[in-house]
Amino acid sequence: MVSQEQRRRQLAREKFLRQQQRRTSARRRARVRNSAIASVLGVIVIGTVALYTTDVLKGGDDKAKAGADTTPSAPPTSKAPDPCAKPAAGSAKKLSWKKEPAMTIDTSAKYTMKLATTCGDIDVALKTAAAPHTVNSFDFLAGKGYFDHTKCHRLTTSDIYVLQCGDPQGTGMGGPGYTLPDENLKDKSLKANTYPAGTVAMANTGQKHTGGSQFFLVYKDSPLPPQYTPFGTVSDAGMKVLQKIAAAGAQPADPTQNTAPNATVVINKATVTKS
Repeated sequence: MVSQEQRRRQLAREKFLRQQQRRTSARRRARVRNSAIASVLGVIVIGTVALYTTDVLKGGDDKAKAGADTTPSAPPTSKAPDPCAKPAAGSAKKLSWKKEPAMTIDTSAKYTMKLATTCGDIDVALKTAAAPHTVNSFDFLAGKGYFDHTKCHRLTTSDIYVLQCGDPQGTGMGGPGYTLPDENLKDKSLKANTYPAGTVAMANTGQKHTGGSQFFLVYKDSPLPPQYTPFGTVSDAGMKVLQKIAAAGAQPADPTQNTAPNATVVINKATVTKS
């Protein structure tokens, strides 16, 4: 007999899959519309919102667009006071690379990522040995200032509870120009198709090996299939920051189905350090 809790999780996963399908259809329609506009104006549009990976930039398929495909949209919530400070002066950099960076980290060492945000510092203990490609990429990107001055563009407050960040475009469509292999999908923390609170994992399109720079931080246990590389754990102090952001709620879904946090969540600076 299926328990009430199992049924709840099944319904949440089914809703998640329906949301993915709707997002894909909406983006497909947007690409068609944008192409028609471009042809009328005689303008060649390069790198539209659908571009996310090197494969797309090279004229490949669109298998790795937006990490926003990872979670369902949150329903509209009432506007709450912004609990966060104003962002530091500066703007996100427009950087792109053709391939994954060479491995430079010490896979036997411990690394920590610090997200200095407008809402407070979020420290993340990285799972270097279990997700070396992912941690190496974050070390590389943070060193280039890739995450600095970027918005956390998505907060989900129903069924699945995550804050999503890592897109310099702030739309859920951006990426570093390369993709990463899935890693650590059998992490012992992922039980019963649930990502526990405190998990930091890679966003992807729902297809294998399509992670880029977008990631999500889980602030409450969330039912998700083990398809998103878990590569870090948020500190206790960082969890308090996430809870503050979550308490402020999310905005209604925009045309790309993002539900932006009411809080102004901007990563002023991201650093990765070796312990």
